[in-house]
Amino acid sequence: MTEAPIALYRWPSSEGMALAVTGFGRQRIGTRITNRRLPMHAVVLVEAGDGTLQTAKAGLQEINGPSLFWLPAGTLHSYGPTNGTSWEERWALFEGTLIADLIRQRLISPTEPVVRLQNMREMQHLFGALHSDFAAGDPLSLASAAATLHRIAVQSVRHANAGGDNGANVEIELIIETLQRRAFEPVDMHSLAQEFGMSPATLRRHFQAALGLSPKAFQLRLRIDQAKQLLTTSDRSIEAIAYAVGIDDAFYFSRLFQDREHCSPSEFRRHYRRT
Repeated sequence: MTEAPIALYRWPSSEGMALAVTGFGRQRIGTRITNRRLPMHAVVLVEAGDGTLQTAKAGLQEINGPSLFWLPAGTLHSYGPTNGTSWEERWALFEGTLIADLIRQRLISPTEPVVRLQNMREMQHLFGALHSDFAAGDPLSLASAAATLHRIAVQSVRHANAGGDNGANVEIELIIETLQRRAFEPVDMHSLAQEFGMSPATLRRHFQAALGLSPKAFQLRLRIDQAKQLLTTSDRSIEAIAYAVGIDDAFYFSRLFQDREHCSPSEFRRHYRRT
């Protein structure tokens, strides 16, 4: 199911910041953007779909999702899906004094802006974390969003240099899918590792490399994200929601929720169900 489009914008609280995220969005597009220049820098994550990107420095580049591409500020560009099709994208706008260093270090390359992604879930996680922090809007969260953007730049280079270890990528994808299916059930990580013929330490290492999270932390993120959806779309009690996401103790659930979201489940519900 296609997620609802969003677009959020903020301006840095002070001039001369090293790195600041100023916008974030998610949408499905079916028509090309042509001959546009942005006053700030941008990164676009194409989750699914095919098309092209054209800039003066890079020429015409094919895009086959999952991919991402960078648009330095002032770059005249045109991009979009193949005629008659559409693609899913997330984007972030950013600025700051650090960007010149990122370009000099080739973490962002105006001449090679397109990066074919080896692990889509990792980038989805990073863009999701950036969105959550950017939407929160407090100084600490905005600093975290900037740090996540820097990590996106670093990880995109790793993807570009990966050389395609497809066997390992397929295996970790299967493990992630398995844990997603069992997210709200008790999961023995030792048994899960055995299913895939590896030790728990190897499972954790592969998971950490792919998503930047341990398996347990990934499972908790899925549970809290589902709880957030239930809090805003249902009238279930906190106890019922905790049980629905696989946490039997409502007090423990509330503590986990507070640690991750910096508010209680009840406060989250009141804030996001305002009319």
